[in-house]
Amino acid sequence: MTMFFRSLLAALWLLAGSAWAGEATAVRPKGEDASGQFVRLTRDKDKSPVAMETAIVRFAPRDGGKGPTVDLVAAVHIADKSYYEQLNREFVNYDSVLYELVAPEKASVPKQGDPPSRNPLSLLQNGMKDVLELEYQLKGIDYSRKNLVHADMSPERFAQSMQQRGESLTTMCLRMMGYAMAKQGQAGGGADGGQLLMALFDKNRALALKCAMAEQFDNSDGAMAALDGPQGSTIISERNKVALDVLRKEIAAGKRKIAIFYGAGHMPDLQKRLHDDFGLDPVGARWLVAWNLKSETKPAAKLKRR
Repeated sequence: MTMFFRSLLAALWLLAGSAWAGEATAVRPKGEDASGQFVRLTRDKDKSPVAMETAIVRFAPRDGGKGPTVDLVAAVHIADKSYYEQLNREFVNYDSVLYELVAPEKASVPKQGDPPSRNPLSLLQNGMKDVLELEYQLKGIDYSRKNLVHADMSPERFAQSMQQRGESLTTMCLRMMGYAMAKQGQAGGGADGGQLLMALFDKNRALALKCAMAEQFDNSDGAMAALDGPQGSTIISERNKVALDVLRKEIAAGKRKIAIFYGAGHMPDLQKRLHDDFGLDPVGARWLVAWNLKSETKPAAKLKRR
């Protein structure tokens, strides 16, 4: 059962969006960007973790035309303060940044420093950020910028979609349990209970726990696929449809450089829909350090053509 709870935690953490409500079998970059993930764990020559990073992947018209570009900005919802500072600087350069937030359509934008929602997932994230000495997304991101555009479901629409699909927390847990049972005993399952226990007694507990949790995120691909299910899900595919409806409106309004700022768990489905429905293919990727797992900060890499 330990595998089940670790997998469920990693999956929900990567999915749970900005205020309450974000797999990564994503882009298959060529050359130096051959990781094939939206979240990756980088290591030094001794195989020790150095950083957990998230990707910004640019999509452009596959015919080489001059149409709009769309960047998928993968997010983790608790991270180093410097990570959110970097994202705030990145967002200045877009005409529109579409963000996730299950909230009423006319709700006021989140303010930096607002207390977290009382939804259990937000409370979990907010509690863990203190343990890991990280920052919470709502506190770190400046949602008041005029180019940030809400692109997600309302709570009522979310609940209705869940009901229509016959989904619940129980069904998600059952999917994860099936995945955990299939993976039980296989190698490479991420941080085990012993590693997490040792981290609790480490003299640098926050860093040790960050490394242990990062190992779990690095092995979350199958867990995320299991959580979404073969027919999609409200929490991923249905919310993605809403985001892309907003994308169509922004393009129709003349916006040419657009970002979709969603949790990493949404990215494979978004990538497929950008390809199938918008004629956009990945042309470059770069990585931002979300969790620095060493004392020094590693700068983001430059955008590389592929």
